[in-house]
Amino acid sequence: MARLNVNPTRMELKKLKARLKTAVRGHKLLKDKTDEMVRRFSALVRETKRMRDETESEVSGVLRSFSLARGLMKREDIELAFSIPSVSVELECGTKNILNVGVPKFDLSEKVGSAALPYAYADVTSEADNAVSLAGKVLVKLVRLAELEKTTRMLADDSEKSKRRVNALEYVMIPELEETIRYISMKLDENERANLTRMMKVKDIIAERNG
Repeated sequence: MARLNVNPTRMELKKLKARLKTAVRGHKLLKDKTDEMVRRFSALVRETKRMRDETESEVSGVLRSFSLARGLMKREDIELAFSIPSVSVELECGTKNILNVGVPKFDLSEKVGSAALPYAYADVTSEADNAVSLAGKVLVKLVRLAELEKTTRMLADDSEKSKRRVNALEYVMIPELEETIRYISMKLDENERANLTRMMKVKDIIAERNG
């Protein structure tokens, strides 16, 4: 077992015991944080998969509706009808804290124009109306999916870093400190026995001279 290259003194022993105590406490805190992060990460993965499947299904529905509308209308009529949107969106990007990890938080707000749809009802088919309505609904889910996927990746990265720190403490730093403390304790005991032996010999020599 590897140990630190330090002088075997009582002062060094005291410092190493304090470091060991801190390392053990830090290991426990990091282990608890990592376990909780893995739990939240697993829940986020399930939520992200559900949201992705749901969003992909709705996006496919939007594309089918637009394809159907294009098949029933002239291309120039569709481009003219959809050239001026009646709804504008604003995206506010912020952050929120999950176990000391700053993850993104997206807030999407819509501003609806005076008309519910950006064209006259007589100019387009009902399929186009349906496509526009579906596209507006799926946009919110796309933004939410982007937030979930980015959060999932960030938690995965931080969880991996925390695991490496836990392993470094558990398998490298703490064993090295324990081995060094054991080495210094043995050295100090040896020195104490050697000093005691010398004192006894000196005492014997003095006793012989006095005798």
